This record gives sequence, C-alpha cells and structure tokens, in this order.
Amino acid sequence: MAKLNIILPAMGEGVIEATINKWLVSAGADVKEDDPLVEVATDKVDSEIPAPSSGKVIEIKVSEGSVVKVGEIIAVLENNEEAGPEEEKLVEKEVERIRETINETRQELKEEKIASEEMKSRTRSGKFLSPLVRSIAARENIGYDELDRISGTGMDGRITKDDILAFLESRSKKAQRELPAEKTETQEKPAPSKASEGDEIIEMDRVRRLIADHMVMSKRTSPHVTSFIDADVTRLVNWRNSVKDKFLASEGQKLTLTPIFIEATARALQDYPMINISVDGTNIIRRRNINIGMATALPDGNLIVPVIKNANEKNLTGLARAVNDLAARARGNKLKPDEITGGTFTITNFGTYNNLSGTPIINQPQAAILGTGAVRKMPAVIETPDGDVIAIRHIMILSLSYDHRVIDGALAGKFLGRIKELLENYSSDIF
Repeated sequence: MAKLNIILPAMGEGVIEATINKWLVSAGADVKEDDPLVEVATDKVDSEIPAPSSGKVIEIKVSEGSVVKVGEIIAVLENNEEAGPEEEKLVEKEVERIRETINETRQELKEEKIASEEMKSRTRSGKFLSPLVRSIAARENIGYDELDRISGTGMDGRITKDDILAFLESRSKKAQRELPAEKTETQEKPAPSKASEGDEIIEMDRVRRLIADHMVMSKRTSPHVTSFIDADVTRLVNWRNSVKDKFLASEGQKLTLTPIFIEATARALQDYPMINISVDGTNIIRRRNINIGMATALPDGNLIVPVIKNANEKNLTGLARAVNDLAARARGNKLKPDEITGGTFTITNFGTYNNLSGTPIINQPQAAILGTGAVRKMPAVIETPDGDVIAIRHIMILSLSYDHRVIDGALAGKFLGRIKELLENYSSDIF
C-alpha cells in the first residue's frame, strides 16, 4: 500500500490560494482515477480537483470554507501501488515547481505594490506627497490633477496638511455655490429597495456577486457607446447547412455559427488592432495576442467567459473544437482558472435565446465587446442588374459596445463593417 498526498495544484496565472467549497467525497470513500474529489473556488472560477489515481481516501486535511495555498496537502489517498523512486522524484519535482511559482507570484505582487506606492507618492508633475497627505487625498477623492494645482507651503513646495485642508474647504465652498437650490442630498441618493410582504429574498451566490461587482465597475470605468449593423448571412447559413453533417462525421464536432463568428472577429481584429486594446491610466495597451472570450451561460443562471487563446492562429476546425470543448467544460464546472483569463476581446451571443440584439457591457480591462443577435428570415431589398427585388434572406444584427475614451465611432463603425463583410462573403476551404 502506498500513501499519496493530494495537494492543491497550480490554479492558473497569479492564483496562489483557493477556498475549499465542497468535498465531493468523504474519508474512507473508494475513488477511481479522475473522479472529482473536491470543489474549490478562486476569485476567477469554481473548479473541481480530480483524483490522481484510484484508491481510498484515508484522510481529509482541510475543512470546507478553508483557504488553502497552492502546494498544500488537502487530502491523503491510499492505493495498491508502491511508489517507486522515479515517481517520488516526480512528486517532489512538482511540489518544488509549485513552490517556485508561488514565490515568483509573491515577488511580482510585492514589486507591483512597491511600484504602486512609489507612484502614489508623487503627482504627475513630480510633486512629493507625504503619507498623511496621500491618506487625506484618497479619503476625499482628490485626484492628481487637483493636487498639482495646490500651492504647497512646505519645504521645496511640498503640500502640507494645512494646504490640503484649505483646498478642501475652498472646494466645498465652490461646490455649494454651484449647487442648484432645488437639489438636495436626499435627491442624490437612490432610495433603498425594501421587501414587501410576500416578497422572496434570494441571497446572491459568490459567482453572482463577482459578476455584479464586475459589471458595475465596468460601467463606472468606461463611457459605453453601442453601435449596430445588420448583416445578410444567407450565404453563410446555406454553406453551414450544406457541410454540418459532413463536418460532424469527419471531425466528430458540431459546427455551430459561433466558431465562424469568432473566426471573422479575429480577422477583423487583425485589420483593426486598435480595437484589441486596454487602458492603463493615460496609456493604451495594444495587445499582441488575439484572445477571444465567449460568454457562456451556466445551468445555475450565472455567466462565465472562457477564452480561446490566439484565436487568429486557429482554422475553423480548431475553433470549433475549442468552442465545443470550453462550452461543455464550462457547463460541467470543469474549467481551469487560466482558461477564463487573458482575454483581449469578448463575444456574447444574444441569438442563443432568439433575441434580436442587445447592448453588452464591456468585459474589463478590454475596450470592446461584440453582441451577435438571432439569425432570422427577413424580406430584404436585393440590387440586381435588372433593378431592385425583394427576397427572403437570413439577416442578423451585430452590436458593438466600446470604450469611448479610446475608441471613436468611426473606428467602431469600420470594425463592425469589416465583420459584416467577412460574414456576408464567408468562404472556407475545410472541404
């Protein structure tokens, strides 16, 4: 008999700990290799840890609700195999690798913290700020631009406590003068929502709270603008219908419209790289990789966004495999944390529920998100050499929400137009 320590594995980039949500087995239970043992939660995703081999769970070392570091032992498994020297070396090597990952992550976080503190200690013009002044500025929501306008009376022009308090008093008086007489503080704040008799109160679960916080943060961060365009995808629909059975037979995969949308979007992002960006203060980061997230509804009603890394480097078959695999594992709670991170652009499919269109919220820190509506048969005007005719066509609406700080309507319109062009003239050489 050999005892095998089950450790919390590496959970993705930047993740050094996880919460034990629920044990799926109890001590004394017999398990087979790859059977789910425990459900863990990070700030990115809930996932299951499988059994590394068949055997009996002889000890559970951490209770539900506990926070565990990556590399720590969470349970002990007993199997009928004797661990040889090579296997022991492999285990030791894996543990050492995890420890190195943790140390590297901690060092990166430490360096980021130091850099952040150094940045906060000075204004944009280089004016030094003491810890006390920084504390007051943070509490009173005083930005760097305002701090730069304060004339410091301290040594070398430094801002003192009296300087910033005098600025606050002056700002308050100015605000009072500019405040309309009819506007009151009670009018500024929304009335709290209260339950009435017979109402059901449902507490948000952890994932829903994370989604809610992320959505509110996004709306506060980015001035959202949404543009719309319709696309005649008759040619695309007819082509897909003609090859889907053959594709399933040869590739063992269903061919939906989603990988085609992703393929067209990836090509459009190559043509318009200033859509594939994020914002860092006053800097724009143009992403080298095109990593497309696809919003996926979960059985519990929550939403998750698995990411297809380097989508522009995959052909249609590769994209179909990635879409089907990620969607299936997302609904089965089998995603790894690093499979929902690193996205540079997101697609959400309103058409799944036969919705015509929508105004999606940007998935921060990205700068844009594409919504795809339902494909419907519609009467449309077709231009022919003999004049205009009305025909039944497959029409869909595309919507693009974008961060108006860095993406203007002209660029958004060109990008949407490019996706429309690619879909309307779609062709593939897979067969």
